[in-house]
Amino acid sequence: MRLTALVTALLVAGATLVAAPVQAAAPAPPTAGPALAATPPMGFNNWNAFGCEVSETLIKETADVLVSSGLRDLGYEYVNIDDCWSLRERGPDGRLVPDPDKFPGGIDGVADYVHAKGLKLGIYGDAGTRTCAGYPGSLGHEEIDARTWAGWGVDYLKYDNCNNQSDGSQEDYIRRYTAMRDALARTGRPIVYSICEWGTSQPWTWAEGVGQLWRTTGDISDDWSSVRSIIRQNAPLAPYAGPGHWNDPDMLEIGNGGMTATEYRTHMSMWAMMAAPLIIGTDLRAASAETLEILGNREIIAVDQDRLGVQGAVVSDENGLMVLDKPLAGGDRAIALYNSTDTLATVGVAAADTGLRRAGAYRLRDLWTGRTLQARSTISAAVPAHGTVVYRVSPLRGPGDVPPSVVAGAALGTVVPADGGTLTTAVTNRGAGDVRDVKVTVRTPEGWTATATGPSGSARLRTDAALETAWRIGVPATAAAGRHPIEITAAYRWGRRSAGTSSEIVAVVVTAPGDGRRHLSTVAPVSTVNATGPVEADQSNGGPLEDDGNLITIGGRVYQRGLGTTTGSEISYYLGGRCSRLVTDVGVDDEAAAGAPATFTVHADARTAATSGPMTSGQAPATLTADLTGADWLRLTAESGAAAVHADWASPVLTCGDVPDDSPVLPVSRTLFSFETGTDGFTIANPGDGGTVARSPLFHTHGTSGLKVSTPVAGNWFGRPLDEPLDLTGTSMLRFDVRAGEVGTVGEIAIQVGEDMSWCQGGRWGWIGPHSSRTVTERFDQIACPLGVTLDLADVRAVWVFLNTGGDVHIDDVRAE
Repeated sequence: MRLTALVTALLVAGATLVAAPVQAAAPAPPTAGPALAATPPMGFNNWNAFGCEVSETLIKETADVLVSSGLRDLGYEYVNIDDCWSLRERGPDGRLVPDPDKFPGGIDGVADYVHAKGLKLGIYGDAGTRTCAGYPGSLGHEEIDARTWAGWGVDYLKYDNCNNQSDGSQEDYIRRYTAMRDALARTGRPIVYSICEWGTSQPWTWAEGVGQLWRTTGDISDDWSSVRSIIRQNAPLAPYAGPGHWNDPDMLEIGNGGMTATEYRTHMSMWAMMAAPLIIGTDLRAASAETLEILGNREIIAVDQDRLGVQGAVVSDENGLMVLDKPLAGGDRAIALYNSTDTLATVGVAAADTGLRRAGAYRLRDLWTGRTLQARSTISAAVPAHGTVVYRVSPLRGPGDVPPSVVAGAALGTVVPADGGTLTTAVTNRGAGDVRDVKVTVRTPEGWTATATGPSGSARLRTDAALETAWRIGVPATAAAGRHPIEITAAYRWGRRSAGTSSEIVAVVVTAPGDGRRHLSTVAPVSTVNATGPVEADQSNGGPLEDDGNLITIGGRVYQRGLGTTTGSEISYYLGGRCSRLVTDVGVDDEAAAGAPATFTVHADARTAATSGPMTSGQAPATLTADLTGADWLRLTAESGAAAVHADWASPVLTCGDVPDDSPVLPVSRTLFSFETGTDGFTIANPGDGGTVARSPLFHTHGTSGLKVSTPVAGNWFGRPLDEPLDLTGTSMLRFDVRAGEVGTVGEIAIQVGEDMSWCQGGRWGWIGPHSSRTVTERFDQIACPLGVTLDLADVRAVWVFLNTGGDVHIDDVRAE
């Protein structure tokens, strides 16, 4: 289940996690037979694609596809049921009861079906009083639940962490998860135990001997930023993984549609290199041939399932480029060249810096293309943006008849219509032996031109020599903004053979913003540099990871819009001479400790358009107004003489074209509830579950008041049916601002539509940590309605938000945009 789903008491305010390992209780005697999870588990889980919409039919049909597609024979053996499979209350005997509408044949009947297919069945539980979706948890019921699952024939348990009643200490986490470990062992049935506590208590330091795998991160989502962030968190944990005890960076999103094929191949590659469980999270019944090809790559799976059971180690990690090295049984090594940046990059590593033994050359087997090359001493590749090349590498006595590794790299500056840009290509011979008659060509989109301004050929390239060429890229004035591929090809001869290699770099064409006043956080920058982590849109810079900040807060004032940076930052935008003014508040975020000041400067081309002077933590925001008339480029810089300081550009508004100063700021926001005079009629959807609301001035992002919500532990929906139907036609999302109290909360949105008040709900369950603040967003295209119900935005009858954890939570400005 998701970390973002209905999470309750995680960490009390002020609780401190112990970084050093804490000794768990002695493990129960191991179950007789082969070691559980000697290689990372592989299989399917319904949550990522279906959420609570789980059923006996879905599980059986998925089992059928695992067999018919050949995935079972590749090692995908577990068919795992996630949350929402039971009734809301236990039976009279205290046992969990499968929902008879979802599972008319019971879980034992599903287990029999799955086992008959040569597969294994997984189930979901929770180390709390309730699961993340509010179904019965197993805290205090470990013995009866373990016996129940074993009696049904369950082979795998995913054990979540919602509603956990924890004091936040590592000792408590060990106690709760060890209790279920011992209960499972006493059943005598071999059940793989997946600890799903989201990395909160550093389980890699204590969970070996408790579970066979443990989550190391928060929940994955089907987008590139999530995958990139999880790789950065999980990759350094290699020393903690091995046969029967695996780091788990969460399930696979491959096939769910939120990423490109290149990004999905990186997802699969890096999970395999990190010896991660491979748990499919897409609807296999409708999976495309491309999805099945990625999930079914035998050679990548072999890396993940290698019997040595070693997680790949990070050899280098710099500027978004990472190299992993994973030893394999038989002496080969898997080398992954990972490019997390937004452009083509050459990624490489010296063989001497890996675990490879010395050799005259090395054989490189590309596990995605199937091509085999040889390299003398450096393993490298031109890796596309967000891509990963995985080589299976073995020593060679000499190059023999194996083609050399020739790398066609490139770099491209900003591309502006009519002005074009500059492309630099670098063709490097990494093979043992010379390559001859090298010729480089560049193929551009139709109507573009590429003109070499230096030599584009070479009679000979020795080992590790490179041919660098500069090209002038001509771009028509009518070129559309967006991404345009440019192909670089290097033809050459080695021995008596002709060969070639190519790579693709994506030209990003920038155009000036359109007419209007708009929040700068909605304008894509051309480039960003930041001292700590990424520049964050509409939140502060919380640290090194993406999406880890709070609502921007300066001198006690909370902002919905802005850019969160640290000092040592620079953000560049192309204006093309079309914009006239930028107005922004600036200051050091309240989350920053008292320390060095920050100075904010707005640059219009080469001139300084506005500057703040030094500003310190706790100081009220300053307003800058910058004249941008005629400027092609806008740059925002924040500087300090000390370590990175949390520096905010708060509510920056850019004016372009000939528009009135009082015109609406885009995107137009329509406030539905702002709690300025009372509670706006907010009530609770489920009175029996508890909760109260009251107007409060303690947190507000619109006006001077917000709403204090006292939440029950298991949560409730807060909102109200509307007096008249609401027409939200022309808007694309609902949003609200929230600040959590002593414990965190979940934020979720639902609406009711039509005369029958059909309940339509998103499924993102955004988590807000203790004392943190966020804007919770639900796009209408992410909201699901019951079968047969259309999401009619012209006939919205009620608006609801979900909050939980048993403490006070503050919200404000429920709005449509």
